[in-house]
Amino acid sequence: MDETAEDITATQETTRSRAGRYLTFNLGSESYGISVLKVREIIQMQKVTRVPCVPEYVKGVINLRGKVIPVVDLRLKFDFGETEVSKHTCIIVVAIVRSDGSDALTGLIVDAVEEVLHIEAGQIENTPGFSDSSISMEYIDGIAKIRDTVAMLLDIDQAVAASVLERIVEDNQP
Repeated sequence: MDETAEDITATQETTRSRAGRYLTFNLGSESYGISVLKVREIIQMQKVTRVPCVPEYVKGVINLRGKVIPVVDLRLKFDFGETEVSKHTCIIVVAIVRSDGSDALTGLIVDAVEEVLHIEAGQIENTPGFSDSSISMEYIDGIAKIRDTVAMLLDIDQAVAASVLERIVEDNQP
């Protein structure tokens, strides 16, 4: 099916809107990026208090300067297996949009933080389409070509379901 001029223009607008600064990090040997506008801080790994009856990828909660925030292990969320904690393992604290439109702080356990990069629109490609409809790609905003590698750019609001986290901690607004 041929793309119309309107489809091409819409694709170009989407790509331009994704250009910007991203914090890149590792999960295993793969690179991922999230918009720096979502990042509140990066903290070293600390003790996480388990919460009963939550999905396996929700490791529990931490007390961050008087605020209780949920912590998600992105390796488990993406079915990469349990995170092996090393000296580089850290928690990226991000603001996730709640169902009511407000922000909720959430911690993301990652293997290592890489760097903050300015990624141009020309470096970002749309996610590939897969014929298997069971493959969910809605949490991937695009794929950035960085030097000789690629990084998956995450829509962290889609990747980490705020509805699940809202039930864990009701009042964790920044």
